[in-house]
Amino acid sequence: MNITEPEKTIPNVHIRKAIETDLPAIMTFDERSNKDLNPHYWQEMFNRYGDDHDKQLFLVCENGAEIVGFIIGEVRDWEFGSSPCGWVFALGVRPDVRLGGVATQLYTVMCEFFSQAGVDKVRTMVARQNNDFHSFYRSEGMMAGPYIQLEKDL
Repeated sequence: MNITEPEKTIPNVHIRKAIETDLPAIMTFDERSNKDLNPHYWQEMFNRYGDDHDKQLFLVCENGAEIVGFIIGEVRDWEFGSSPCGWVFALGVRPDVRLGGVATQLYTVMCEFFSQAGVDKVRTMVARQNNDFHSFYRSEGMMAGPYIQLEKDL
């Protein structure tokens, strides 16, 4: 994603629930992440979020017969005493179609799912150095929330 180029919407995309045979395509989207080439990780994600659940959703975006994007999210109501909210924790778009509106369309459908589930807030976490994701989520109206992540090396 290059934030200096205007977004060009890709026509004829279709968003649907993920099926198990989508996993090989999803695993190739981001070469920078070790988990992307780990079939066991993605099989776990599909087992947890790919089946019909009331509060979890795993979606893919197709352009013709090709998978060009995915998003995974869920409604959570147990974290840090917060009221129920939607969490997006995985979003990927095939590198050659970035800036085509795929991520925005996936995010919009996920937010509609959250809204229909009765929540009025969506959250995610982004690595500080990941400017592409920061730019994307900010363009969708997201901003810093009320919590600060803390961590310690063990």
